[in-house]
Amino acid sequence: MRDNGGSSPVRTPPEGCPPVTELQIGPHTVQPPVVLAPMAGITNAPFRTLCREFSGGKGLFVSEMITTRALVERDAKTMRLIHFDGTEKPRSIQLYGVDPDTVGRAVRMIADEDLADHIDLNFGCPVPKVTRKGGGSALPYKRNLLRAILRAAVSSAGSLPVTMKMRKGIDDDHLTYLDAGRTAVEEGVTAIALHGRTAAQHYGGTADWSAIARLKEAVPEIPVLGNGDIWSAEDALRMMRETGCDGVVVGRGCLGRPWLFGDLVSAFDGTGDSAAPTLKEVAVVMLRHAQLLGEWLEDEARGVIDFRKHVAWYTKGFAIGSEMRKKLAVTSSLDELDALLGELDLDQPWPAGADGPRGRTSGRNRVVLPDGWLDDPYACDAVGTDAELDTSGG
Repeated sequence: MRDNGGSSPVRTPPEGCPPVTELQIGPHTVQPPVVLAPMAGITNAPFRTLCREFSGGKGLFVSEMITTRALVERDAKTMRLIHFDGTEKPRSIQLYGVDPDTVGRAVRMIADEDLADHIDLNFGCPVPKVTRKGGGSALPYKRNLLRAILRAAVSSAGSLPVTMKMRKGIDDDHLTYLDAGRTAVEEGVTAIALHGRTAAQHYGGTADWSAIARLKEAVPEIPVLGNGDIWSAEDALRMMRETGCDGVVVGRGCLGRPWLFGDLVSAFDGTGDSAAPTLKEVAVVMLRHAQLLGEWLEDEARGVIDFRKHVAWYTKGFAIGSEMRKKLAVTSSLDELDALLGELDLDQPWPAGADGPRGRTSGRNRVVLPDGWLDDPYACDAVGTDAELDTSGG
């Protein structure tokens, strides 16, 4: 199942030609055409708030992955994860599911109860606990199952736009993105986001932007968004120029850098302003992030503990020292975090090279799949009821 479009050229607009500056997702105009990628344990309401504040409310900010089974069962954690701040417009939920009936019920629940304004379907998650059950980036290999899920979602969504996010395929021998893109168009999906890696690559290597260009050529009827290796606003502009895509999805590049969305707005506006905060300015954002998490969880200590995973991202490149980094990573109160930050040399400028890759960068040689998954791309019987996750957030 190799990609038949491998020789398709990357499209480059004439020099000086600016990329498209707005994106249409159903009735929603996203300007600039920038989307925050759903990330488990990261893109909760507090982090989305920070990103929106830096962007001036521009762009689209998607929730953590919500499992359809947990949603229809009204799991308490899931119901908290789908809470949106009153200023979030449009409200965007990403759903994960492998059973067409359950996906349809979840989408109908969102539409009937006005829980969101936009639904994105996850077919890109590469983690073993998802792919070993046939979900995430493994699922598009099963063509009939993918079609059934998309049909159930779109038919249940009413006026809500349904989009999907996917990878190139399972590995280089089992590429699915072009077939999946055509199926999405046929079933009424509003837009597609493509991460230019296979599941086998996980987050290693370099994202294949040429695949994004080939998908755009294959599905000119709807917007195509590119994802992968966008570490700066200039990367986003370059991806759009090189691939002809209609927008970008930013994930790991904003970890510890919510102000990247301000950079993106400036880049698309043409001003080119780029944030280079001092450590003092970064510390202010760190404290606010931890405070927002505590308010959201209704427990300051839990909020600060949840914030610990962000410390290394925020402080990347600054001269802090290993012992202080350890202390910052085990704080359990806002006062403790504030005091430790106050001990740092807060006059440090933004470090050279700190805009580069961050987050997971590892690859995998093998994708964990259900037994016999690759035997027949059209059979659906390999997907069992245990493939439906019962918790949200990854």
